[in-house]
Formats: sequence, structure tokens, C-alpha cells
Amino acid sequence: MATQRSTPDDVSVIPRDLHFDTQAASKGAWLGGDVVGTAVFNALSLTFPDGERLFMDAVRHYRPKLSGKLLDDAKAFITQEAIHSREHVAMNGGLDRSRYPVAAIEAQVKERTAMVRGRGPMAMLGATIALEHFTSMMADAFMRDDDLFANTDPEMKRLWQWHALEETEHKAVAFDVFQEVTRHWKPLDRYKLRVRVMVLISIMFTRNITVYASDLLVADGMKRGVARAKVLWFLFGTPGLFRRCGREYRAWYRPGFHPWDHDNRERLAGMREQFTPAMAAE
Repeated sequence: MATQRSTPDDVSVIPRDLHFDTQAASKGAWLGGDVVGTAVFNALSLTFPDGERLFMDAVRHYRPKLSGKLLDDAKAFITQEAIHSREHVAMNGGLDRSRYPVAAIEAQVKERTAMVRGRGPMAMLGATIALEHFTSMMADAFMRDDDLFANTDPEMKRLWQWHALEETEHKAVAFDVFQEVTRHWKPLDRYKLRVRVMVLISIMFTRNITVYASDLLVADGMKRGVARAKVLWFLFGTPGLFRRCGREYRAWYRPGFHPWDHDNRERLAGMREQFTPAMAAE
């Protein structure tokens, strides 16, 4: 097995206590008029609050075993995720609950996160590192490919790009915690666990986002089969939200993989510059 890498020393995790005007979420197809894309992003947002609380608790459980920069990064990770959860709760609160099955989707997310919690701290951390890889891959696309937000409400675009910035900053924190607390494991055992978890998470995450987004489109009057086909095309065809992440996704299965193998610090620096004035204003 290859030697595990670690996060570059110059990568800082910086919580930004920003607030966003997400009123556009209550006004229909806020993602540039694309009803399918809007449904997909709304579905993602509905999974974030409970998912991020799971991530926070997974890392918090192992915090007593950490020290130095990793401990500092873990604390900052928890703060970032808490703020992300708060802002997506606000965004989700703008969705029309009399029209869309928001409560039902939130209940399903809560049930699924409860199942993971019931399997103990290592299961929680395993799910966290896999799901954090998904969010970091999408975050890179949000920072890299501006066409995803063409003609989008500026404040909604700002919310998602801020989220992408911070997901990139902390993309390896949970992974580094995993490496630290399993450092006495055999490398093959560590590798088998993260591969097994990623296969399961890949199936469930893709399925859940497809189902939730389809449910939102059905509430808008679209036939379920058509809705599912359109959501899958958005994810894997055009614009291909998940398809764009293929290379980074496959990298997970390499022995010795580390999230910073995909070194996007230059892109990260550019995005940080965009949010410096916002930080000062707050």
C-alpha cells in the first residue's frame, strides 16, 4: 500500500460568519430559470443541515485524540459546517411547504442520518469522509465552471460559491482525522473500509438526490418518469454536475489517496479574494 499523504501546511480553514438573502428560493426556478437544476440544488440543500450536523459530530467525537494543526482545523471545520447548516436552513425555509414535500424529504434525511449514527463513531466518520469527497468534488466544479450559475440570482450564486470555498478549504479535515485515529490499523484494512463506505455512499447519495429532486419536480406537475430522466441527465449528461467530477471520484479508489492529490489551491485563492470584501463588510 502507498504511503498516506496529508494536507499541505499552507492550507487554512477559515470560518466566515456570513449571511445570505435567499428569498429567491421562494420564487421558483432560481438557477437561471432551469426548473430541473433548481430542483437538484434544492434537493442538495435539503440534505445539508442534518448531514452537516452528522459531519460535525463525527469529527467532534475524535477531537480529544487530535493535536496541533489538525486539532485547530477540526475546530474550524466544525464552525464552518455549523454556519453552512444555518444558512441552508434559512434557504430551505423559503421553499413552499404547501406545494413541495419538504417536510417528507427532511424526515427521510433525518432517518438516514439516524441510521448512520446508530452504527457508532467510526461509521459516522466513514460516511463523513465519503460525503465530504462528494461535496468537495462539487465545490471544485462550482468554483471552476461558472456556467452552472449562468443568469442565477446573484445572492444565491454567492451562497453556493461561499459554501464551495469553505468545503474546499476543509475537504481533507475529516479524512486526516480518519487517518490519525486509524494510524495503528493495517493499511489494507483502512483502504478496504474507505472503499466499502464510498461504494455504499455513492449508491445512496446518487439515489437520494435523484429521488428528492424528482419529488420536487413532480410537485410542479411533471410526470415522475420524465422528472427522473431529466434529473439524471442534469447529473450525468448536460450540464453533468456529477459527470464533471468523474476523475476526482475515481481517484478515491487509489491506495494512498488523499483529497489534496487534486491540488486546487490556486483556484481556492482566487475564490478567497472574491469573499474578502464580504468578510470585511460583515
